[in-house]
Amino acid sequence: MKNNLPNLALAILRIGTAAMLLTHGIPKIEILFAETVSFPDPLGIGAIFSLILVLIAEVLAPVFIIIGYRAKIASLFPIIMMIVGLLMVHFNDSFAEKEKAVFYLLAFIVIFLAGPGKYSIDKR
Repeated sequence: MKNNLPNLALAILRIGTAAMLLTHGIPKIEILFAETVSFPDPLGIGAIFSLILVLIAEVLAPVFIIIGYRAKIASLFPIIMMIVGLLMVHFNDSFAEKEKAVFYLLAFIVIFLAGPGKYSIDKR
């Protein structure tokens, strides 16, 4: 009998982490449609474009990760966003303030390296 626990563990990590990230991204959708967009611009590309990139990383990519469709590629978006956040937005903050971003970064790196597992659209 084959042990499916590693695949179950990957599904739990993938779905749980991406669902938690959605709770940060969904409220930001309203900002996009506000009369004036006020959003951090750490890369100097404009507040609206920065917000769109964050929405891709926090809303679109997590949906793909949850269903397990192109999860490895989709995980790159939150990985890049967390690296930018850690190095450019929260660089001088205490570790306690960075801890959530570090957790998300590590979890999405695992998803990228291990893939979505057996319980995903990619494996069907």
